[in-house]
Amino acid sequence: MTTTLPRVDDTATAAPAQRRRRALGWLAVVPLLAFVAVAFGLPAVAMLDGAFTAKDPATGATSYTVDNLTASLEGAYLTALLGSVKLSAVSAALGTLVGLPLAQAVVTSRFRALREAVLTASGVLANFGGVPLAFAFVATLGNAGVLTRHLGLTDKGWDLYSFWGLVIVYLYFLIPLMVLTITPALDGLRAQWREAAQNNGATAVQYWRYVALPVLLPTLLGGFVLLFGSAFAAYATAAAMVGSSIPLVTLQIADAISGNVLVGQENVALALSLDMVLVAGLVMAVYLPLQRRSARWLA
Repeated sequence: MTTTLPRVDDTATAAPAQRRRRALGWLAVVPLLAFVAVAFGLPAVAMLDGAFTAKDPATGATSYTVDNLTASLEGAYLTALLGSVKLSAVSAALGTLVGLPLAQAVVTSRFRALREAVLTASGVLANFGGVPLAFAFVATLGNAGVLTRHLGLTDKGWDLYSFWGLVIVYLYFLIPLMVLTITPALDGLRAQWREAAQNNGATAVQYWRYVALPVLLPTLLGGFVLLFGSAFAAYATAAAMVGSSIPLVTLQIADAISGNVLVGQENVALALSLDMVLVAGLVMAVYLPLQRRSARWLA
């Protein structure tokens, strides 16, 4: 006589275990979510509330209005916003164009020590900014700088405290940042793609035009966005170098925070900050779909 044992449903026992693991996973994420809520959520809510709040100078009463946003898109504020967009776009474009061939030269180099040295230096230079960077360029290429006097650049029309002077200073940390950004994508280009192109009679230019650049385009745009955001948010370097001689939105925000505004427009700085967030959001909206496309090729 044989006894038939009841069969245990594996799916029934696995489901509670999976739910427990998911619950533990969410529990582990709680500290990160709390940090994000405090460090980013509260400032964002305060910025939104202040951007749409105005105070009556006579009565002191506050009310919700769009006057701050309207003021941030008029006159000197609009000029500063457009100036920041122009400076960031030009600096990011030049940083992308220069950083790509430099990274390619590093990736294809046979000397591992050169690659490691360039990447290490890029990591350091990408984070070197602010007042120290401004002082270094003033001492080197300023009106009384070492190279300015030695090469007679002043007589040739050189001016560090101009739009293009500021672009050159920004490139000092944007180009290394681009090298760090694009190097992993260049490593992801498969040797078989180049070999297949060569076997079909393609030249090096045709390979880059029809194979490599289309694959790298989303990553290049992503690097451009990263460089644009880094230049767009920069403050200390421009403040130490040019002050208010070049209109930039970050400098306008600093002036508004310090009280250099008309009575009743104290929250214009928050409206300008909201404008910056919207510009960054529009750029990221273009970047994210392209980044997903690039991930499929370089995975």
